[in-house]
Amino acid sequence: MGVAKVWRYSCGVLANTQKQHFFFTCWLWRRSIPYTKVCGFMLFALGLISLFTGYVASNLELYSQRLAKAAWFYKQDGDAPIDIWKSTYSTSYYGCSERGPRFASATNVRSSNRYLLIATSGGLNQQRTGITDAVVVARILNATLVVPELDHHSFWKDDSDFFDIFDVKWFISYLAKDVTIVKRVPEKVMRLVGKPPYTMRVPRKSEPEYYLDQVLPVLLKRRVLQLTKFDFRLANELDEELQKLRCRVNYHALRFTKPIRNFGQKLVVRMRKMARRFVAVHLRFEPDMLAFSGCYYGGGDKERYELAEIRKRWATLPELIPDEERTRGRCPLTPHEVGLMLRALGFKNDTYLYVASGEVYGGEKSLQPLKELFPNFYTKEIVAGDELKPFLPYSSRLAAIDYVVCDESDVFVTNNNGNMAKILAGSRRYMGHKRTIRPNARKLSALFQARNKMDWDTFSRKVKSCQSGFMGEPEEVRPGHGEFHEYPSSCICKTPFNHSNFREKYNNHTSSVNPSLLDSRYEYIHNISDLDEKILQKLY
Repeated sequence: MGVAKVWRYSCGVLANTQKQHFFFTCWLWRRSIPYTKVCGFMLFALGLISLFTGYVASNLELYSQRLAKAAWFYKQDGDAPIDIWKSTYSTSYYGCSERGPRFASATNVRSSNRYLLIATSGGLNQQRTGITDAVVVARILNATLVVPELDHHSFWKDDSDFFDIFDVKWFISYLAKDVTIVKRVPEKVMRLVGKPPYTMRVPRKSEPEYYLDQVLPVLLKRRVLQLTKFDFRLANELDEELQKLRCRVNYHALRFTKPIRNFGQKLVVRMRKMARRFVAVHLRFEPDMLAFSGCYYGGGDKERYELAEIRKRWATLPELIPDEERTRGRCPLTPHEVGLMLRALGFKNDTYLYVASGEVYGGEKSLQPLKELFPNFYTKEIVAGDELKPFLPYSSRLAAIDYVVCDESDVFVTNNNGNMAKILAGSRRYMGHKRTIRPNARKLSALFQARNKMDWDTFSRKVKSCQSGFMGEPEEVRPGHGEFHEYPSSCICKTPFNHSNFREKYNNHTSSVNPSLLDSRYEYIHNISDLDEKILQKLY
């Protein structure tokens, strides 16, 4: 379509020019100029015009093909080839969360006599979202944030504190211009307000206005306020500056402690010694997770009984129909289904897998089909050996180690849409759109059920089609789409059109053309860069 537009443009230029030359010829005829000279002049002019318009068309055709190719994977039915290891277009995007000029420094807005305490909830990555939002809420309330308290009572029963997981000094110093953060409320303040501090719980996904109308008056009255069960208590869509603050917290300020970072990097180095590149799979297939999903995984009456017993822990869970949940895409993929998806996408059986998981329901029996599809199967326990022992009593620290390895992998794959999957997907988008594959479970479920009724090539083609738009490409990011932690669209910028690249392509394309004509034509193209940009944007 882009080439057609250029062709019409070229023809239009040529037609207008021909009209002008017709009237010019008539004028020359009246002045009694020899006919042969007139014809020669016209032929020379038309030749130059044809050469120039042909050059413009060919160059814009080149750019239309290059830019239109960015959407190739989405416009085709899944048959188009795609690099399964990296995105061709990721270099055109970058993370951008810098503070805007109108976002006042914390030193100008802080109020030292208001202290906000936060009690997070859930596992490591659920708590991470709470910590990120806590900083933003403190900014909204113009309060001093006390280093958040981690959850010691959730299913994981980890008694690690903030400073055991995250570099607290870095956290405080990095955000100093955004929010004032202290390690604890001063004793003299606590003596005035009494102990324990006043607590309240805000509704999930609360808007900033709720905090200003309902929470701020309490904070002003009490001076010290604790918000409990703080997970996903702030709205998904916020002002752009607040969204960028979320990114500064999540992708820069929340840095793991040095022992965790070093140990995670050690495992990455060992994986890369075995293979130049590797795939990290976050496999959530723990008994409690499966029970909560309400799905059925083929384990017969034994599975139905065991998962039903676990579901009794949550008295408010509704009755679910497993087949309907699977049809809706709400069931995490089994280890076998993950392996089938990866092989169908094009990963060979010599690919190295790093599998991040907790206790897998069914144990070795559940994992065996995945291992048969990918014999180079590794976990942190295998790669680290006895060196992992100091971390074993702490589930959050183990999760942090897996986070480091998964974030550094060439390809990240998840079998679910849980908190770690979302957080890592957002991080990898922000840090350069490293290939991130999340299953389109709704469409894949029917394929897995019918896989024995079709040959492998058909199955592979259909899987690729299902996964179109679920491969971590830059254009999957849409403003306001999904959870911000997974799609941080406000913090991802596109590299502007680079005329130096255009000049390089120009030189390569016209190396055989008379040099005396090149600069004038390039200058013309450079001078109409606005038009060029508009054409390229339409093609894109």
